[in-house]
Amino acid sequence: MRLPIGTIVLFILSILIFFGIGHRVLDRMRLTDKGALAILGALIVGSFIDIPITRGNIDTTINVGGAIVPIGVAIYLLAKAGTNMERIRAIFGAILTAGTMYYIGSVLMRGGHREFAFFLDPVYITPVVAGLIAYIAGRSRRAAFVAATMGVLLLDIIHFITLITTGIKGTVHIGGAGAFDSIVLSGVIAVMLAEIIGESRERLQGGPDSKGRDPELIDNLESIEYTSMLGVKKYEEENNQRGENNE
Repeated sequence: MRLPIGTIVLFILSILIFFGIGHRVLDRMRLTDKGALAILGALIVGSFIDIPITRGNIDTTINVGGAIVPIGVAIYLLAKAGTNMERIRAIFGAILTAGTMYYIGSVLMRGGHREFAFFLDPVYITPVVAGLIAYIAGRSRRAAFVAATMGVLLLDIIHFITLITTGIKGTVHIGGAGAFDSIVLSGVIAVMLAEIIGESRERLQGGPDSKGRDPELIDNLESIEYTSMLGVKKYEEENNQRGENNE
């Protein structure tokens, strides 16, 4: 059986976290290594579990890994957000992401834009666009992740509501099928953008912005940065010492 791309990405992330890679990102998201591995495990296992819900002539399933677990993670991250503005950006980003993806799916990928849609694969265009918009709207790692994952999940919910209001018979897999891959990939892309761009911005300004943020988080981040700087300094001193000995 061929594994979905989302599951493969989750396995790769689990291996990286197990070997201690990405500790700074997890600190930003207020997650421990064990907590992150537990979430990734729940996403992987939950992706194979669908909860059937039948409403009238609409066959609906809710995927545990693609819907329930991401919603739980989003609630946790919103609760741990540093400021109310971060929470607002995350919610606004999710709505903006869903609206943009709905427009792409209903207008650009159909009707009179065939030449545009011909070059796009929904499996990849959805997470890329969602991740980009989520980062722009959310800015922080937490807000970007929430905006990306919840934005994609909102698409399935919008589809479900549309079928209910119109009375059209159909099937909806909330968080399942291709949506699971899109949710995982969009969340990863959004966090990667926030990390790369945010890290560069912090280096330019000489450290993380502490205004209105949790003092404990700032202390942890500065401790990581200080340890890293000590490591570089020690490495340079050892090299200089070797050079003097060779002379």
